[in-house]
Amino acid sequence: MERAGDRERKAGGTLMLAAAPIGSPLDASPRLAAALGEAPVIAAEDTRRLRRLASALGVRVPGRVVSYYEDVEAARTPGLLAELAAGRDVLLVTDAGMPGISDPGYRLVAAAAAAGLRVTVLPGPSAVTAALAVSGLPTDRFAFEGFPPRRAGERARRFAELAAEQRTLVFFESPRRLAVTLAGLAEALGPGRPAVVCRELTKTHEEVRRGTLGELSAWAAGGQLGEITIVVAGARPRRADPADIGPRAAAQVAALEQAGTPRKSAIAEVARELSLRKRDVYDAVLAAKPGADVPKGTP
Repeated sequence: MERAGDRERKAGGTLMLAAAPIGSPLDASPRLAAALGEAPVIAAEDTRRLRRLASALGVRVPGRVVSYYEDVEAARTPGLLAELAAGRDVLLVTDAGMPGISDPGYRLVAAAAAAGLRVTVLPGPSAVTAALAVSGLPTDRFAFEGFPPRRAGERARRFAELAAEQRTLVFFESPRRLAVTLAGLAEALGPGRPAVVCRELTKTHEEVRRGTLGELSAWAAGGQLGEITIVVAGARPRRADPADIGPRAAAQVAALEQAGTPRKSAIAEVARELSLRKRDVYDAVLAAKPGADVPKGTP
């Protein structure tokens, strides 16, 4: 019986996204080594780095290697799609980590998917998850923000938008802009916010520097080198002000009561839904009663 995946393979080649080591070549997977020695076409962000990696792995690259970096990504995508449509597999490898994660690749993946061509992944090293894991900060929920904007105004606006974000934040940054970025984060998120700077992960001079944004900003002012990943703790949940959420909470409790739910159960349900304390919902219900001493700002 023919499967859908088999039909895709007959219709064209496979686009393979390969994670490359972020430092030590020893982190390369056996699948990456095998793909380098078999792929008929390899799209590489830096062809010289690709060949150095292959040499370190003891792999001879027989396929055609084409450059695929940011400035040529849009122009090269149609040609690579044509290779795939002709039935030839294409291996996409960026300088380090996973293609498409702050690296070239998104355009080609989107175009291949839109054309009904098969896309697969050879998982492996990622600076995002490596830094997150070693940071010691919460990992159950996080947001990857890539490289912060270079312009001061845009960067300040982006950081202001993130000030209340409760998920752990992960950024990439150039060592040249590390100090100004940490200073901007300290100003927007507060100098006491816990953070970690990971420098040269998996390399000889690996460093994991922990502290507050204020402390790290002062440290970075002396100048740093290498590949940088910043991990910042999320904002602490703020205790809701009953004066702000009172009307909504009280209305929801009233609706549940009218539907037959006991008040105690209705308050507990609304507290869970709105991420509030039950006491705050109870106070909001009391404040909403006719004749009650309604807090300032409550309709």
